[in-house]
Amino acid sequence: MINDKIDNITFEDALKRLEEIVRLLESGDSPLDASLSLYEEAVALVKVCNTKLDAAQQKVTMLNLQGNQ
Repeated sequence: MINDKIDNITFEDALKRLEEIVRLLESGDSPLDASLSLYEEAVALVKVCNTKLDAAQQKVTMLNLQGNQ
């Protein structure tokens, strides 16, 4: 479900959606079930962002190592 929607999401789009979710949750207007679904989506998006950041960091590290040879 949620994972299908975020499999190919960019880092920037994931971050933008996370910001939207935070605003929705902070407003307190969503019913409990909707809030739980939003929270579940946010957790999945955070994982995607962390994975993409880790990959970028590894690439920068590799490029720095290659540049120092």
